[in-house]
Amino acid sequence: MKISVIGCGYLGAVHAACMTHLGHEVLGVDVDASKVARLNQGLSPFHEPGFDTMLTAGLNSGRLRFTTSPSPADLAGVEVHFLAVGTPQTPGRKAADLSHLWRAVGMLCRTLPRDGATVVAGKSTVPVGTAAAVEKRLAPLGAALVWNPEFLREGFAVADTLNPDRIVYGLSADPARADRGRAALDAVYSQMLAASVPRILTDFATAELTKTAANSFLATKISFINAMAEICEKTGGDVVTLAEAIGHDPRIGRRFLRAGVGFGGGCLPKDIRAFTARAQEIGAGESVRFLAEIDAINLRRRRRVTELAASKLGRDVAGARVTVLGAAFKPNSDDIRDSPALDVAERLAQMGARVTVCDPRALEAVGRHYPHLRTEPDPVRALQGADLVLLLTEWSDFVDLDPFAAAQHVARPAIIDGRNALDPTRWRNAGWSYTGLGRP
Repeated sequence: MKISVIGCGYLGAVHAACMTHLGHEVLGVDVDASKVARLNQGLSPFHEPGFDTMLTAGLNSGRLRFTTSPSPADLAGVEVHFLAVGTPQTPGRKAADLSHLWRAVGMLCRTLPRDGATVVAGKSTVPVGTAAAVEKRLAPLGAALVWNPEFLREGFAVADTLNPDRIVYGLSADPARADRGRAALDAVYSQMLAASVPRILTDFATAELTKTAANSFLATKISFINAMAEICEKTGGDVVTLAEAIGHDPRIGRRFLRAGVGFGGGCLPKDIRAFTARAQEIGAGESVRFLAEIDAINLRRRRRVTELAASKLGRDVAGARVTVLGAAFKPNSDDIRDSPALDVAERLAQMGARVTVCDPRALEAVGRHYPHLRTEPDPVRALQGADLVLLLTEWSDFVDLDPFAAAQHVARPAIIDGRNALDPTRWRNAGWSYTGLGRP
């Protein structure tokens, strides 16, 4: 099939390359000329394991290319247009910013034929009710809209695209348009469906809510175990053992039960805030009022790590040399959006600490957005002369450090394990003052 992907950020670029891998002819569209140029050269604008290989293979096949301004000829014969633009948090508000989405819809309205053959598939995370509004805008074209939310995890995006645990179709209330949308996506995802990936057919609202509900649940699970860490810190309990114990219960499960400095990134924080804002708009604010506390618990962990660091340093915060291991919001990514690690680093820098940030992938972005923070890609050099070390992103580069060797480089062997990723006994036996979160 011939398809387009409008918006070639993290979601869109991965989707475009993976669709080419499935044999489709794909045109990626983005307004950022530098990003488009890099993609056409086979250069990824972000770090995502396996994406570089997928991108290069797609370009070499001749079935994948990117442009900033698709011509009528470019769009001729395109059977499905995927909307994959970003929906970031509106500055100064909790609500999602849909300006990129509406610009993309406007472009389609100006360029697509009015032959009633077009199918548009929305992948962007949007407030409930958005798909219905998009369908109304597309109505003069006779286009069929289907909402097809993504459930990608950064660091696993290629695998999650090609081997999803489910595919959701939000279909129009109009039977004819619903049939066209379903048939088009069935053709796009034929290989996945043949491999028995579950296909869930529903309406627009349910499809939109599925994405926001999933992210809200994950955020709730993470914040729950962080709340338990707060209790453990007051009582002497061990949140790691607690999480293991309750995680054996199949009704609960072990995933997302690691206490620490909390979640960040470009999805969970902004999605739960946008969900809260939208619920208030439709008169259902009480239904998700708990999400405000979920957000608050998450942000408190950042303050807690900062307080622990200040306590460790005593009166010597100003001028102290602090090494922060981690900048990306999670390992195997260079995404620093709403990064807990950088939030803590920034707080300590504002208190007068001399902060060095180390990360294997994200330092270029740190340099652009936090130019006042010293950066060092090599963990050993980053540790030199440190009065305090904070592990805030659990890259294997950091988790696998030899604590005996590391102790030789620091001024004071003191570490705060903000991800509970290290073996406390091993580090203490190496002479370190070890502090975990919610652990004795």
